[in-house]
Amino acid sequence: MASGKRPEHLAPPEIFYNENEARKYTSNTRMIEIQLKMTERAVELIALPEDTPCMILDLGCGSGLSGETLTEQGHIWVGVDISKDMLDVAQEREVEGDLLLGDIGQGMSFRPGTFDGAISISALQWLCNADKKSHNPVKRLYTFFSTLYSSLSRGSRAVFQFYPENGEQVELITQQAMKAGFTGGLVIDYPNSTKAKKMFLVLFVGGQQQLPRGLGTVPGERGVPGQVSNTNARQRSKAARGKPLKKSRDWILEKKERRRKQGK
Repeated sequence: MASGKRPEHLAPPEIFYNENEARKYTSNTRMIEIQLKMTERAVELIALPEDTPCMILDLGCGSGLSGETLTEQGHIWVGVDISKDMLDVAQEREVEGDLLLGDIGQGMSFRPGTFDGAISISALQWLCNADKKSHNPVKRLYTFFSTLYSSLSRGSRAVFQFYPENGEQVELITQQAMKAGFTGGLVIDYPNSTKAKKMFLVLFVGGQQQLPRGLGTVPGERGVPGQVSNTNARQRSKAARGKPLKKSRDWILEKKERRRKQGK
């Protein structure tokens, strides 16, 4: 884009993705290839059972490019998008998923436990913007995540590939997701590459699950971490309240001092 501005700074999504932009997006070979790769990676991170058709929610489904990957892998899907023009193109392309027009920032009214997983490609960062006077990003994110949490089955995952503008947006999004009941964290593929780096928010619904490792990362390797769990976020919160992080030097010294006073 000539202006170099991020799309969400130019107009609300339902206006930015007009008929012309929707058709251009869907006919761009490079865009289709990128969308395909990111969707395949998102589905991999959901970790669905093999050879089992699942019900998947595609958030910000657009013209159905990501949904086609779900169909090819044998899954049933429902797509939600705020752009009518994008959904019109999806219908013209005769995608197999059910399509719903809606603003995810207002929440969703699916029955509890409807979906076995959810994916979202390049849409989540739009919720950080206040496109109307009535929009409060914190409230909209919480409303979205809390209704999404309810609609997912226990033990399932939701995976968001997104383009945060800065660290504050990552913190805002993650905080509201955890407040809504999710656990999980960030998975960063190729964290030390400028071009290949991709960020995924991987969220878990109940149960103990291990955060996947980002592609292009090696355990113990120095540099940008390939995963940032919510446990780390909780530890940062403790540090902010003046409590030393567990296993840190200060924590060990404090523990030794307590033992000394107890005569141990």
